[in-house]
Amino acid sequence: MFNSMFCPKTMLNQLSSTMRSVSQNVKKPKTAILMLNMGGPKTTDQVADYLLRIMTDRDMIQLPVQSKLGPWIANRRTEEVKKKYQEIGGGSPIYKWTDLQGNLLTKALDQMLPESAPHKHYIAFRYVPPFTDEVLAELEKDGVERAVIFSQYPQYSCATTGSSLNAIADFYRNRKLPNIRFSLIERWATNKLLAQVFAERIKEKLELFDRKVRDQVLIMFTAHSLPLKAVSRGDTYPHEVAASVAATMAALALRNPHRLVWQSKVGPLPWLQPYTDDAIKAYAKQGCKHMILVPIAFVNEHIETLHELDIEYCDEVAKEAGVTQIERAAAPNDHPTFIAAMADVVAQHLTAGPRVSRQYLSRCAHCVSQRCKSSKEFYKTLCNFDNEPEMAVTKI
Repeated sequence: MFNSMFCPKTMLNQLSSTMRSVSQNVKKPKTAILMLNMGGPKTTDQVADYLLRIMTDRDMIQLPVQSKLGPWIANRRTEEVKKKYQEIGGGSPIYKWTDLQGNLLTKALDQMLPESAPHKHYIAFRYVPPFTDEVLAELEKDGVERAVIFSQYPQYSCATTGSSLNAIADFYRNRKLPNIRFSLIERWATNKLLAQVFAERIKEKLELFDRKVRDQVLIMFTAHSLPLKAVSRGDTYPHEVAASVAATMAALALRNPHRLVWQSKVGPLPWLQPYTDDAIKAYAKQGCKHMILVPIAFVNEHIETLHELDIEYCDEVAKEAGVTQIERAAAPNDHPTFIAAMADVVAQHLTAGPRVSRQYLSRCAHCVSQRCKSSKEFYKTLCNFDNEPEMAVTKI
């Protein structure tokens, strides 16, 4: 008996039977959740290509003679950026967090909406694998019935969500559209649960301050800056970030002072100010020595939180400025309230629509981009806008 139980043939038969059983239990996905983001290099070997793709993408950044200047800037910055990734563990954790968020989101949706289950998440990055075109091909191969394009930037900008959406339009430009019902969530800046998770992250850090100064701590919301040229064109990003700040402070219901500042400026042109590092120094000079930095526009940790905020600002800049105590609120990551926020956004979208919002289909006041215009026309077709029943306009 002992020999028969452990003979190779018996073990292979048992393994084969188990695999067939598992395969039978794996259901074909019915609804795809396509999670859009910029992405980040998993290893330092990916940094050069990552920077090159960013610096040559005119949706993200516009440079004079971009075909030459973009590669030159990317090459010049590669070693410096590699060093930064090495200092945070050798690569970006953005894929790890997005994948975890996607798994938790789809599990929640399977329970909330059994009629559209099974749900499966797909990660579509802009500048590192998995690339958008590869993921769309996988989605089609899986034979899903419906696909929700879900931006992981809660506040819309033409440079971030817009670039990712343009990549999808590029993929289908010369292809036949698949028999999939597509719809789009391009912004969700004021979702109540999103505001709540930021409020909870702030409270976690406020507990680290002495009670005597706790209600005086300056809450400094920080978001990726934007060129003033884009702001003047009419990009909605600044006021959507401000809306997230207001919603968070309402959820927090505390009397602490707060400000919105901007980080991660690139290049010589003027961008939204005040810059985060300059603001830390300025407030320290004013006598404000207790602060919390809150990355209000980022849903997971990556180089701009782990290096720029933690190392460059909370350590180096704050020490130089003489700040007594500065803390950095964690990104939402896998916080249960954040998973609930994502599920709330997607579930409302799946049950009430619209498939594509009129807010997305409208253009910036001074938009002259034919690429932007053609993409919006494409999404009217992709999401079957003209045949959709009239529904209430969703909030931003």
